This record gives sequence, C-alpha cells and structure tokens, in this order.
Amino acid sequence: MFSTIAEGVVIAIGSLRGNRVRAALTIMGVAIGVFVVVMIAAAVHGINMSVAKEFESAGPTTFFVSRYPISFENCDGSGDTCKWLSNPPIRMSEVKALQALPEALAVGVRLDWSADVSYRGTRLQQSSIEAYSAEWPEIGAPDVWPGRAFTAAEAESGARVAVINTIMAEQLFDQTDPIDREIQLNGKPFRVIGVYADNASFLSGGERPKAVIPVMSAVRNIGARMNNIGLAVKPRPNVDRDVMVDQVTATLRGIRGQRPTEESSFAIITQDKLFETYNSIFGVFFLVMIALSAVGLLVGGVGVVAIMMISVTERTREIGVRKALGATRATILWQFLVEAITLTGIGVVVGLVGGWLGALAIRSATPIAASVPPLAVVSALAASVITGVLFGMLPALRASRLDPVVALRHE
Repeated sequence: MFSTIAEGVVIAIGSLRGNRVRAALTIMGVAIGVFVVVMIAAAVHGINMSVAKEFESAGPTTFFVSRYPISFENCDGSGDTCKWLSNPPIRMSEVKALQALPEALAVGVRLDWSADVSYRGTRLQQSSIEAYSAEWPEIGAPDVWPGRAFTAAEAESGARVAVINTIMAEQLFDQTDPIDREIQLNGKPFRVIGVYADNASFLSGGERPKAVIPVMSAVRNIGARMNNIGLAVKPRPNVDRDVMVDQVTATLRGIRGQRPTEESSFAIITQDKLFETYNSIFGVFFLVMIALSAVGLLVGGVGVVAIMMISVTERTREIGVRKALGATRATILWQFLVEAITLTGIGVVVGLVGGWLGALAIRSATPIAASVPPLAVVSALAASVITGVLFGMLPALRASRLDPVVALRHE
C-alpha cells in the first residue's frame, strides 16, 4: 500500500512539472481557500484569548451597570425608536446606596474620557483616559509596577495623580524613570505615581497610550462629565452573582421610583451578555469568511477535476499497459485519488504557510495576538483530503473503467 501511495505521489509531482500552469492554478485555488480559513482562525483565536484575558482580570462574578444597554438598534435619535435614550444618568447618590448593600464587596465607578498628554515637548493627542473611583484595585486593576495605584484619600480629594500604562511611559519618557515626573493632561499638571502593563484586548481598543486618574480629578481638571459613568459591581465571595444582580436592580428601581410594569431605566451587563454580544458579532463574521474560503476550495476542486481529466486523457495508453500487466480497477482508482490528494495537499501546505505568515503580520501590526490553533491545521489537512477525494473521484473512476484494449490503441 505504501509503495502504491509513494508511486502515486511521484507520478503526481511529475504531472505538476509537465503541466505547471494548470497545476499552479489548481494549487492556487486550494491555497487561497486554506489561507483564508487559517487567517480567520488565527485572528479569531487571538481575539478570543485577549477577550478571555480581559474578562478574567475583572473576575467571573463581576458585572456592570450602565446608563445604556448594549444595543444594535437603528436609532434616529428619538425616544420612539430607542426608549433607552431617555435613561437618566447614574448619580453618585445611587452609587453610595449600592456600596451600602451588604452583599457587595466593591462598587466602583468608571468614566472614559480623552485628553492631550504632554511631557517636555512630547505630545500625545487625544490619549485615552480612564477615570476610576477608589475601588479600582478591587474591580480589576492590573498590577502596578513600578510605583503604586492612587489611594482612597487621593480618589476622594480628586488629587492630580496618574497611573500610566507602559505604552505611554515609553512614548513620553523613553528609558527615563517616569515615577514622580509631572505630565500635562489638557494643560493641567499630574504627577505620575505608577506604571502598569495594560490588559489590552481587541474589544477595548488594543495597545495604545492610556492614563488612569481619579474620577473626581477627571471632572475637575480635564472637563470630563459624570453623565455617562458606568459601574462595576463585585459581589462578596459567598454571594451568588444573580442574587447580587437582583439586589442592584431592586435598589436602583426603588431609588428611581419605577413601577413593576416599567422597564428599568438602566442596564445590567453581565459577562454572559458580553460574550453573547461578542459571539453574535464575530460568529457572523467568521461564517462569512468560511463561505469565502469555501469558494476558494471549490475553485481549487474544479481545477483538480480539470487537471486530472486531462491527465487521464494524456495517459490513456499508460493505463492500458498497466491493466494489461495485471493492474486492477481498484489499483488505478487508488493511484489517481492519491494524485488528486497530492495536488490539494500541496495547495494546503502553501495555504498554511501563507496563513502562518499572515498571522505573524497581524500580530505585529495590530493589537490582535493572532496565532494559528492546532485545530485549524488539522481542519486544513482534512479539507485537502476531502477535496482531493471528492473532486478526484470522477477522473479516477473514468481511468479505472477504461477498457485495456481500447486504451492500448489510443494515440
């Protein structure tokens, strides 16, 4: 059996050399299909790992309270199409009430803003500013080193202190120690007290310069507004997340005087909801890419049929000789199937190498930590075998059914 396979591979390679243009077109069709599959699989794998890492940093039971829900409705700006547009902002009095719940370990405030950041002539325009309350370390802050996070006293007083990520530290200070240096945020001086490695993901905007400052400092110094603050709620270890969600919902609805028949004028966003939204977006994207790659494999498969049919015609006399010497129909069938699988296999190898190089390019040029999962390699190899068998079966059957007498007379 192994000798038959080896013989089929050698004949297939010889056929490639003799018909380079046809073979190249066939291989290219298969390679493009595999390349797309591997690239998409690598990108999705990298995004999944990044998103999982970000969710893990917040903790599995942590959930979020927002003024607006995650929505993909087509809003025209009126309350008729999107009723949640009229939701009132979350107030600090409501935050205090949630922090007083016995089931809550931490209720932290987050406010996203932007500001021009500068240091001694180096200017970073519209850098990302994340403002947190004193609970930042408890609701998913990354490790801060060197330096430290801001204290509760600094958060309450709105001190002008900043914890910057490693990207901002490199761009502003190069190799200089940034601790206790003074940077400008929208022209206001802030003292750098710490540096952190950002748990950046594709969804959070990737790796870019960021600074974390106290919420009150953001409001007083860089023009941030409290209208769109969000909350991160972390239950105590012995409290079920769903119980905590019910407590938060009941508390906020009670404060806002909402009737039982009214919809909540705020949104509770659990990590399950975030994953569901994420999967709904990237699931459709992945299916579209799979469909495109299937077109590439189909083109390659049609090429396999064409080149193998030509090969059968050109080698009709050879087939007659082999049959006259005792080769069975199964032997001829097997030989041509091996040739077809070899053709698609070469295309798969080319596609895998191209996909791997593409994943490296994505990894180096974007915040997506793309990597080729082993399952993608196995799937590509399986696709090559299936494509070779399916599209090589017709010419292989034709070759195996040739009458040896007729085949020997073929010129």
